[in-house]
Amino acid sequence: MFLGFIHTPLAQAFDYFQPLPAQPMMPPDNPQTEAKIVLGKQLFYDNQLSEKRSHSCNHCHNLLTGGDDDKAYSTTPENARTKRSAPGLWNIGLQTVLYWDGREKTLESQALDHLRDPAIMGFSDISALEQRLKGDAGYRKAFSEAFEQDPAVNLTNIAKALASFQRALLAPNSAFDRYITGDKSALSEAAIKGMQEFNDAGCLACHFGTNFAGPAPGPALKMGDGFYELFPNNLGSQYDQSHELTKDLGRYEYSKIPDEKYMWRVPSLRNIALTAPYFHNGSAKTLREAVKIMAKTQFGNELSEEQIDNISAFLRSLTGEVPEVLRRQ
Repeated sequence: MFLGFIHTPLAQAFDYFQPLPAQPMMPPDNPQTEAKIVLGKQLFYDNQLSEKRSHSCNHCHNLLTGGDDDKAYSTTPENARTKRSAPGLWNIGLQTVLYWDGREKTLESQALDHLRDPAIMGFSDISALEQRLKGDAGYRKAFSEAFEQDPAVNLTNIAKALASFQRALLAPNSAFDRYITGDKSALSEAAIKGMQEFNDAGCLACHFGTNFAGPAPGPALKMGDGFYELFPNNLGSQYDQSHELTKDLGRYEYSKIPDEKYMWRVPSLRNIALTAPYFHNGSAKTLREAVKIMAKTQFGNELSEEQIDNISAFLRSLTGEVPEVLRRQ
């Protein structure tokens, strides 16, 4: 686990404001190929990946609108409900750990966990999915093209294909990215002020780096290492009750380590304007509400309406273009 708190003047903080990379890091055992991306995309949108054939991955992660479902909690057509709010999937390949509590270390392992989860895809016996897809001639052909050395239609390759597709979901060319790479006309005056106020309010302590979620995979943080922070950091505000912020104990519910109560993987702020409602329980309905609550619960600050507007304008500048892989026919 990695805990970090960085506070620095904006002139130095540009080391922590970084543009989106051309691609995320790839695991050595699952190099990116076009055939795997195509297969993963097909699997992602296929209802066969749920036990009842009732819904696809896109049911909870609508990829054309940021990769979430605009709900506090996701429900299946069978009315099973998730424990926490579904996060967006654009740029998910830049995360070093997965889920709000960081319990999965790779997109491959998370894919298998989703298939087994009774509140998500619901397979009581995940081997049934293998048999289902093996019976499809189109899938047998697609797997043989994507995995030439080991063309089996099996769970390992299903997970690798889904992970490859998700790593291709980079959303480039946000106004922020254009601004820090030289186009000083890309941000509005409010967004420029908001970028400074984002730093002044302390937000940059946790939300920095390529994905605005702490260190990106690299020298400071390896794939599988989590970057976590307390939320709420300052217990006792009115939001503990009104937004039920202390009802879920966060990473502790997975790890059972007492010091990890209310610890959460720091979420990305890229494309956040597309993924309301906010927080692990979807209790903040708007971006302005989320900004106001975070300032109070994390730093004890009461922001002015203008500060909230400016920070919100900056956060909206983090919205990238629809990933290229989704624009293909």
